[in-house]
Amino acid sequence: MFKNILTIFISIIICVGVGLASQQLQTEALNNWYPFLAKSQITPPGYVFPIVWGILYILMGVSIGLILLTHEIKKSSCLLLFLLQLGLNFAWSFFFFYLENPAYGTIIILLLDVVVFGYTYKAYQVKKVSAYLFYPYLAWLFLATYLNLYIFVNN
Repeated sequence: MFKNILTIFISIIICVGVGLASQQLQTEALNNWYPFLAKSQITPPGYVFPIVWGILYILMGVSIGLILLTHEIKKSSCLLLFLLQLGLNFAWSFFFFYLENPAYGTIIILLLDVVVFGYTYKAYQVKKVSAYLFYPYLAWLFLATYLNLYIFVNN
């Protein structure tokens, strides 16, 4: 029981850590660049993003933690896809905000969409609840993709 809780807790800490590192990359651009971009009318207020991403990083951690606790042979492909999506998630912040490059951000987020969908599909085969925990991430990611594309096209 303790091992299970520890596995999930460590997974959450890693995901939240990636989120906090991504947030550090965004700080300057959020103050000096992003406010001046043409944005979609459905762009949520700024305070929504850290709340939603905080929840999503926790859900990601629980999802992969549950996968790691299974004895399924397919869990290694889930882990690979999970790590790839986490890396792309971080890379998006780097390219979009730190480099202030919506074009590269668009490429990264489209790749991220595919990998997150792939993880969700594979996770469903291993541990259904792990896939369900990614549904809010998929929904938010599709909104983020639209917002990124809007900025890319209109700036």
